[in-house]
Amino acid sequence: MIQKRSHLKQTRRLVLKIGSSLLTNATTGVQQTMIDRIVEQVVALHRQGIEVCLVSSGSVSLGRVALAANAPCWLSRSLSVHEKQAAAAVGQPALMQAYHQTFAAAGLKVAQMLLTRDDLRHRRRYLNASNTAETLFSAGVVPIVNENDTVVVEEIKFGDNDALAALVGRVIGADLVVLATDVQGLYDANPVTTPTAQRIADVHHVDERILGMASGSGSSFGTGGMQSKVRAAEIATRAGVVLAIVGGQHDQMVTKLINGGDLGTVFYCNNDRHNRRQHWIAELLEPEGALYVDAGAEQAMLQRGASLLPIGLQRVEGDFDKGDCVAVVACGGQVIAKGLVNYNNKEMSAICGMSSEQIEQCLGFVDYTSVIHRDNLVILQRSQVKL
Repeated sequence: MIQKRSHLKQTRRLVLKIGSSLLTNATTGVQQTMIDRIVEQVVALHRQGIEVCLVSSGSVSLGRVALAANAPCWLSRSLSVHEKQAAAAVGQPALMQAYHQTFAAAGLKVAQMLLTRDDLRHRRRYLNASNTAETLFSAGVVPIVNENDTVVVEEIKFGDNDALAALVGRVIGADLVVLATDVQGLYDANPVTTPTAQRIADVHHVDERILGMASGSGSSFGTGGMQSKVRAAEIATRAGVVLAIVGGQHDQMVTKLINGGDLGTVFYCNNDRHNRRQHWIAELLEPEGALYVDAGAEQAMLQRGASLLPIGLQRVEGDFDKGDCVAVVACGGQVIAKGLVNYNNKEMSAICGMSSEQIEQCLGFVDYTSVIHRDNLVILQRSQVKL
């Protein structure tokens, strides 16, 4: 397991995410020198037997530049959802063409994988994405992943490509996710406004202090700031994947990082890791309803890792079916868990507060003695809470 920088040499598969601010220019489009630099590093890593998946931003930005040739307003104002989708449709082929030509000159083939959060919410499609990536790796092909911005809407959007990269790290079984950006890592203060700000080299646990450092926004041409990168680090490390934030302008940044170089900020995994199913529930599924529980049920889940039983239910909210994801709300009003339910909302309301032995008498059948089995129940950190 990777616990310190010298262990990064153990990396055999990684995700490299490149931000829009590195790849694109507001007037010229693709920054070919950056594409060249990325390809050079990927080729070097391949020679070391390290497989690389790229997560590449830039399709919307490139589309805006192309469309602005005839209508400058595409660069000077905020875009609607449909305009962003149109810009992505224009920019994505240009982005892939740049990658294809440069990788081909270096003797490597590339493949495009477009994903939405909705793809990964469905277990079969999640596994299909994983299997596709495995097949591409076995064929010596470099997968290039981007969010499918031509069809995505807010409800199924990853939010930014930092979160996408972290989730892809779990999907493909990566050891390391590298976020290449226009800053040199996480600092204890904003380095733009505080000249004495110090870079944080290593983070073993994301706590309130670390979250407080991740303030401020990203560049005007991208969508992700430092807060999104620290959030991505939480997603990745809970999935058992180390994440690093590095300055993308460094020559051979990934090679230097893997060899233990003192650059960027590295986030390591700790004991709150989720297995693959738990990670899918916690990070990808949206609650269809809520179960409000009493103090006894809260204590049993948090302290003993117990299943949620009907006797601990106080009330049920939402319209959901068996197998759907719901939020579990403690008596203080805090969302403490997410899980897949064994009964629909009407059945759940009927057995609310009953002992497990009373389920069959009430419903006329009993599928499970619990309303959420502990194998389908994930205790949440505060940053994961969403209702």
